[in-house]
Amino acid sequence: MPTNPANPSLVLRQLGDGLILRRATPADAEALAGFNARVHSDEGPQQPNLRVGAWTRDLLEKPHPTLRPADFTIVEDAASGAIVSSMNLISQTWTYAGVPFGVGRPELVGTLPEYRNRGLVRLQFEIIHQWSAARGEKAQAITGIPYYYRQYGYEMGVSLGGGRMGYLPHVPRLKEGQQEPYKIRPPVEADLVFIQRLYQDASRRYLVDCLRDEVSWRYELFGKSEDNLNRLVFRLIEGEDGERVGFLAHLPSNWMNSLVARLYELKPGVSWSLVSPSVIRYLYATGKAYAVRDGKEGQFGAFGFSLGEEHPAYAALHDSLPRLRKPYAWYVRIADLPDFLHHIAPVLEARLSVSSFSGHSGALRITFYHSGLLLVIEKGRLDKITPWEPTPLGHSGDVAFPNLTFLQLLFGYRSLEELNYSFADCWWENDESFGLVNALFPKQVSHIWGLS
Repeated sequence: MPTNPANPSLVLRQLGDGLILRRATPADAEALAGFNARVHSDEGPQQPNLRVGAWTRDLLEKPHPTLRPADFTIVEDAASGAIVSSMNLISQTWTYAGVPFGVGRPELVGTLPEYRNRGLVRLQFEIIHQWSAARGEKAQAITGIPYYYRQYGYEMGVSLGGGRMGYLPHVPRLKEGQQEPYKIRPPVEADLVFIQRLYQDASRRYLVDCLRDEVSWRYELFGKSEDNLNRLVFRLIEGEDGERVGFLAHLPSNWMNSLVARLYELKPGVSWSLVSPSVIRYLYATGKAYAVRDGKEGQFGAFGFSLGEEHPAYAALHDSLPRLRKPYAWYVRIADLPDFLHHIAPVLEARLSVSSFSGHSGALRITFYHSGLLLVIEKGRLDKITPWEPTPLGHSGDVAFPNLTFLQLLFGYRSLEELNYSFADCWWENDESFGLVNALFPKQVSHIWGLS
């Protein structure tokens, strides 16, 4: 049963109409798991998504690296005790070109249909954003349906997912009598540090990634329930001599009649071309077994790698992965842009130092039409980053970004020219402003596997 909402330590707001906004406790686990399983089911509330329910239950009942039960908000009907809306905040640390920054990830945002369009989600976002700011988190990020989170100050600004797919004809075959050259096995506790190091090394390829410590890795490998929506199946890759050469992680069931690897990394000096055929054969055989297990024999037919827009495996498997799956996008929010830019100033200055603007002095006025930023550069150093009011008109300045499109540039998701192509009101004044913006904010690939 839901916790007694009269407890003053739980109540956040009285909302009127018999509704209260409060924090959750572990006692809410079953009710909230059932609520989320129904609200987040693609098949409708009559066919609850049990994996979403298991994820919710894990967050409330199992030790999580960063989330506590009180990080859930609940809107409750005081008369019936029914949960009518909810969300949570999962804190984590991301990096921007190696510079760490705190991120608050709102998740499991849902409201019963009959309680929608009352501003309940907006109220909870206000609370979540306050919590995130109090923790010193400089950004918030969420995955979700198209457009929706733009209403709460978010922009689709960082690449999410993307990958390559192949089919039965693309599965490499062993020669007659040939043994599988690489063994793929479940991990044990002793493999944790090995996996963590490979992941950390690989993250250097990307502009933005998520940091994971030993606690979070232990949770991913050994802490989640079998049916948790976000659980991945991890596997170690060994050579014929038993030496560990890499790891992969895939979904615990087939998705759209295919089995997809979400993580795949090898040690430096190990050939992707030599190891990947064994990984493909493993994925295809495991996907067929999942299809039989789930009563969908005959419906399986593909394997894939969802490793972002770019990955070494793609170059090694060009002809074996003919189908391209384009990435979606993370929604991102930054409440204080000058503060964030100050935080990553060493990265911006390093970019200037290797550009044609090395040692440059000058000012860059960025207009967002309703507000703006002033960047003052002194001999290649960012001397000042402050809010700036576009004057005398909103379209004054050296470069313009409508709405929140600057976040796409900041996170390397789109280049200045790409934004100009998509938005006629994104423009630059002259060669200097064009060159400075491109030097400070080049397009660059990110791949984020966030804490969940």
